[in-house]
Amino acid sequence: MFNKPLTKWHKIVGSRIEWEVAHGMVVLHGHGPVCEAPNMHVLNSSNIHLIRSFRSRDMDLKSLLESHLSKCKKKNDGSTEASTSFLSDKSNHESAFSGAETSVTSELEETTESFFKDPELEAQTEELFVKYYREWKGMPSTSSTASQVLPKFYRKLPAEDDTLRQKLREESRAMFLQRKSRELLDNEELKQLYVLLDKQQSPPNNNDEEQLINYEDFMKVAELAGPKCSQYFQPTTFMKLLQNDPYGRISVMNFFNYVMRKVWLHQTRIGLSLYDVSGLGYLRESDLENYILELIPTLHQLQGLEKSFHSFYVCTAVHKFFFFLDPLHTGQIRIQDILSCSFLDDLLELRDEDLPKDQQQNNWFSAPSTLRVYGMYLNLDKDRNGMLSKQELLKFGMGTLTPVFIDRVFQECLTYDGEMDYKTYLDFVLALENKKEPQALHYFFKILDIDKKGYLTVFTLNYFFRSIQEQMRQLNHNPVHFQDVKDEIFDMVKPADPCKITLQDLLNSGQGDVVVGILIDLNGFWNYENREINVPDQTEEPTEV
Repeated sequence: MFNKPLTKWHKIVGSRIEWEVAHGMVVLHGHGPVCEAPNMHVLNSSNIHLIRSFRSRDMDLKSLLESHLSKCKKKNDGSTEASTSFLSDKSNHESAFSGAETSVTSELEETTESFFKDPELEAQTEELFVKYYREWKGMPSTSSTASQVLPKFYRKLPAEDDTLRQKLREESRAMFLQRKSRELLDNEELKQLYVLLDKQQSPPNNNDEEQLINYEDFMKVAELAGPKCSQYFQPTTFMKLLQNDPYGRISVMNFFNYVMRKVWLHQTRIGLSLYDVSGLGYLRESDLENYILELIPTLHQLQGLEKSFHSFYVCTAVHKFFFFLDPLHTGQIRIQDILSCSFLDDLLELRDEDLPKDQQQNNWFSAPSTLRVYGMYLNLDKDRNGMLSKQELLKFGMGTLTPVFIDRVFQECLTYDGEMDYKTYLDFVLALENKKEPQALHYFFKILDIDKKGYLTVFTLNYFFRSIQEQMRQLNHNPVHFQDVKDEIFDMVKPADPCKITLQDLLNSGQGDVVVGILIDLNGFWNYENREINVPDQTEEPTEV
């Protein structure tokens, strides 16, 4: 019928053409009557546009076409007037329509083409069409066009029972991580980079034979190294490594170590991300356990561990991550936090075959340290039921922890039928061995705050110190007066409120570990009382041998 391309708004069925409109349908039949047409449309080269909505629901095709032609011809001064005698009566428009169809169609095409030379009117037409079409389809209206083109930035994770989508997500993430891994420098490329840096040293050479390079030679190496290394040869990187060299040079070795560190961090990030099941940048406890379990064969210092002990080692190692990086016990740790802390460095340090014994003793992740912690647990478990009771835990260390403190530990920490398991015991050990750390002070403050008010009062301090006095009496020592200890504690902490001590006060004072030791451990109180004796006199001249 029309010599114009049809779009998705058109439906052609034989000789019938339908336009979807906001409140009804305009249907042109070659041999039949015309249906109700409450809205007017005009046809351009690519779409059918709504130009107005009539209030009258009884508008017939005659009025529809006449209004259309009149509107178009008024907008274009050179156009001819629309015919007003097309159909005179609604009763005979069925017969008249078949005879006038060709002429009306021709006029529609002419006036439509000239009509859409006005871009402003065309834009208004398009806006109205979208508005009424959305209303007709029951689609939500939008206040701005920007909301229609904004991409969807959040997609709900597939359900656990949606196996296909879960598998698709895992495979796509694996491919993404493999692509990222290929973008990193391998060992051979790192060697080539060091050779280029060594050849491009900038004169003059220092007496200490330290290799230095200026910015000009720095950029020459960047060109020779290729696009894969371009991310490391940034002006900001050069400025960060710039020291007090009078010629504006940086150390080649410092820069190379920087590149190796960046490559290692990216490799580790990719390795940890492979265990991130949810893909949200977090590792759950089970995820980190799997990571460390598969890492054990690569750690030379752990080769002597029996396989039956691997599960206890993994539990001990993972618990340090969660004690310090998840103090709120959310059950997950950000991968970024794992990379930022030194724990992963300590763990991977065990790859060194020549690691000194003293460093192994001070490394929580080493085999000797893990065996020490687990051995203490077994020694305390006198009844061999795999759990620790209050009486058994009182023997921890030198046996100087107060019964009041141990009671509070069992009240606040997770226990099973009044006994402590190995994981809860690990929290206990980590807190006692790291009393200066904020996470440990948070652990102790929860125990000391018996009223759960968020602060410690004089009554609270006295409640715990009475147990210290009792231990002193059992050892035939004269107990120290609480009033003296209370004054010293408040002098050390200098709380914002002189009547109470908050956790933040303990953290700000830098004396939180001393206060905790005075209140929970007789040995800690004794060390504080004899601090002047224990500290060597630094004014004495060293004896010459």
